[in-house]
Amino acid sequence: MGKSLNRRITPWSLLSFAAPSIIMMVFMSLYTIVDGIFVSRFVGSNALSSLNIVYPVVNVAIAIAMMLASGGNAIISKYLGEGNKKRACESLTQFVTVCILVSLVIVVISQVFLTEISRLLGSNEVLLADCKSYLGMVSLFIPACMLQTLFQMYLVTAGRPTMGLLLMIGAGIVNAVLDYVLIVICDMGVAGAALATGIGQCIPAIAGLVFFMFSKGELRFTGFKLSLRELGHACYNGSSEMVSELSNSVVTVLFNLVLMRLAGEAGVAAISILLYGQFLFNAFYLGFTIGISPIVGFQYGAKNKKKLRSIYKIAFLFVAVSAIILTVIAEALATWIITVFTHDPATFELAEIGFKIFAINFLFSGLNITSSGFFTALSNGKVSAIISFSRTFIFTVLSLLILPHFLKIYGAWLAVPIAEAVTLLVTVPFHKVYFIGKGEKNYLRG
Repeated sequence: MGKSLNRRITPWSLLSFAAPSIIMMVFMSLYTIVDGIFVSRFVGSNALSSLNIVYPVVNVAIAIAMMLASGGNAIISKYLGEGNKKRACESLTQFVTVCILVSLVIVVISQVFLTEISRLLGSNEVLLADCKSYLGMVSLFIPACMLQTLFQMYLVTAGRPTMGLLLMIGAGIVNAVLDYVLIVICDMGVAGAALATGIGQCIPAIAGLVFFMFSKGELRFTGFKLSLRELGHACYNGSSEMVSELSNSVVTVLFNLVLMRLAGEAGVAAISILLYGQFLFNAFYLGFTIGISPIVGFQYGAKNKKKLRSIYKIAFLFVAVSAIILTVIAEALATWIITVFTHDPATFELAEIGFKIFAINFLFSGLNITSSGFFTALSNGKVSAIISFSRTFIFTVLSLLILPHFLKIYGAWLAVPIAEAVTLLVTVPFHKVYFIGKGEKNYLRG
């Protein structure tokens, strides 16, 4: 594993190491999107709106798991870079244990307050039954959802990115097949979609537990003493990823409220499709960041600044070029993507126009996502959180609160592109200080 993380840094070696994580995240987003396609096609646009309304509960669970995954991953890979394998294993076990305990709390709260949560997130009487049905089922699988998120990163650090990829592919295939069986054949509606998702999530969750329990490699479960200091550091360092997911929850709720006011249930269904598209395209950069983070953390722990410089140059050149390519693809495929989800005339018209405007954000989002992840891997949680909080919450919320008053529904479509563009203006000065400038804070000099 150490040799894998300490490999010679070339464009090919870095991209080949990150490739399984990229494919894994894209595939994960695809099998989540499959739920939306089946629900929209076979249950209806209102049912799709219901999924979008209560999904922030899942976002909260994923947010906490992402915090423990990314923040914990930086600590684990840093220990490995320092040659301290015992502490790496103890940290791994601690973070997984905490994740399981937190997930059980979320399950209880969700089950007890189904109606209250659904109404709080914006459900009306038309959508309430489907909201409760989906949330009641999907929340039972929150522990599997959170463990799946955790093991996406920890398997990469354990030198098994391909294993993580194969598990996600298996989970995705099971989810898609069960979507057809439970929604189309068994007519279970949104509950069937939730059950299919949950069973799919159990595959990487259980496999990850078994792997680290019986692994003979450098990373495995072991006895540990709870270290609140280390846990706090992981939470702080991974706060940017948590903030990103939590902000997604808040922004989704706000989008739903704004679109319900401007265009009713069809507007909520349209923004659901746009957010699925965003999830798919941004998954590419999330996967790339997950893939390179262990190498960045390892080289940071080993104090090898020459290799860090190479990683930095290759990573951001790749992201800049691919951002242009993905934006062109998104614009070209906009109509086809909307067609896959719905044939409802009202929803289709809103979503088609909206997606072509919304897709502009992909020019900027990759650079922001990778920048935030790079700082997390360097254990600089403060800067990472500033970037993440800016793009996913501050500027998006401000745009959503201001632009629709002047531009109506077009203001809603423009909110995310403007937020990502302004965030990039915030991100660039951090690059100058920490990667380009000559000051003592520069991670790459010396």
